[in-house]
Amino acid sequence: MKKIFLSIAMVSLLTSCNNYLDIKEEGEVEATSFFQTQEDAMQATNAVYNFLRSWENSAFPYQFIYGVPADDVVKGSNPGDASFINVYDNFTFTVSDDGVRSYWIGQWQAINRANQVITNVPKINMDSTLKNRLVAESKMLRAYFYFNLVRIYGGVPIFDGLQTNYNIPRNSVNEVYNFIISDLTSAAEILPQTYPATDLGRVTKGAALGLLSKVYLYKKDWQKAYDTSNQLIGMGYDLESDFNRVFRIAGEFGKESVFEVNCDCAPQLNPNAGSQYAEVQGVRNQFGWGFFTPSQALENAFEPGDIRKELTILRNGETTPEGDLIAMGDPNSVTTFNQKVYLPKALNNSACAYGSKQNIRILRFAEILLINAEAANELGNTATAIANLNKVRTRAQLAGTTASTQTALRKAIWHERRVELAMEGDRFVDLVRTGEAATVLAPYGFKAGKNELFPIPLDAMNQSNGAFVQNPGY
Repeated sequence: MKKIFLSIAMVSLLTSCNNYLDIKEEGEVEATSFFQTQEDAMQATNAVYNFLRSWENSAFPYQFIYGVPADDVVKGSNPGDASFINVYDNFTFTVSDDGVRSYWIGQWQAINRANQVITNVPKINMDSTLKNRLVAESKMLRAYFYFNLVRIYGGVPIFDGLQTNYNIPRNSVNEVYNFIISDLTSAAEILPQTYPATDLGRVTKGAALGLLSKVYLYKKDWQKAYDTSNQLIGMGYDLESDFNRVFRIAGEFGKESVFEVNCDCAPQLNPNAGSQYAEVQGVRNQFGWGFFTPSQALENAFEPGDIRKELTILRNGETTPEGDLIAMGDPNSVTTFNQKVYLPKALNNSACAYGSKQNIRILRFAEILLINAEAANELGNTATAIANLNKVRTRAQLAGTTASTQTALRKAIWHERRVELAMEGDRFVDLVRTGEAATVLAPYGFKAGKNELFPIPLDAMNQSNGAFVQNPGY
């Protein structure tokens, strides 16, 4: 049975301040009267996990930011439904757009929940081993949310625990990355490598090291990206032999899973459990809403014979390997959908929205191999880069890469990330970090020197009382 459920939305959200962090939630309990027992500590930590599957972090705002701006994802649905999303496809969003604001607020709410645990749980008289682990879990999760913020908005304020003054200037990008690294390094020293079946979904040492290797990749600290990903490679993770299984219920928390969000819906334990991650992307008027669907550019990116193409792109009229006939109910809808979020009818929990039990894969071992390959290539270790790249290609039933020079291999690894991680939220930020965005996304309206980052939301700018400087171009 999957374990991580949030029974109450309990953490008070900084009632002493009046800014973008002061977003109160229904059912909250004041922190001053809450953090008293070991059970309180568990519930508070679970509240941080709960944000991983929130609307802001997994549904519309997330897709506005990480999905639609890339060349691999289109708005989907039918042309008249939620046409406001188009501003993210053509880069005409402004400081006042709801997606820009909602994603920002969601990350800060999650960071505040983590800071409540990090600050208050050490004061509780409870089992010391569990106490240290819960703080480490919260540091790992805080690092993840800060990683989201820094990649999308650039430098942001660093709040290490609860504060008395939240109107402070933005820290630099490098300072934020160093803070993330500190959190992940600290967490990795304490987190266990595995949990019992009742605790599946809690972050592990491997998750902390895996995210740390990705952070080093973004910093272009190739040696540390290489060394850290090697640590993970030596911990027993492996590729699933069947690519389709990776994204099905049977593959949840499998040997390829490094960081995965438990989205199981169990209304008898928690009516707020589950996620709309799969529902908003499900086949239009059959399984879901039909948004955030594969583009023609993504179709064209797959090499002939790559089995990932048909296991990533779900087509109207096809019968899935699990036996469902895909038959969208909207004749004006797009006709292709994200197969990675597909949940077979037979496995759906009818007591919850469609796909509520479909887990979100944040970090897979396939990506760790590609991180290692990219870092190895930049360090001049061509043989290792080719070997790990080819492990991913072999699973896709493709021949080994023909790239042999550092430049050609770099391009090959970037391309492999595109098709292996398609529609998993990495394409836009990959284009930005590799410097390809200005060229690849120019036909969509991307402006170099501006659209590498999203704007700081207008209300956050106003509430900072002049402490914030807006990103260039906005």
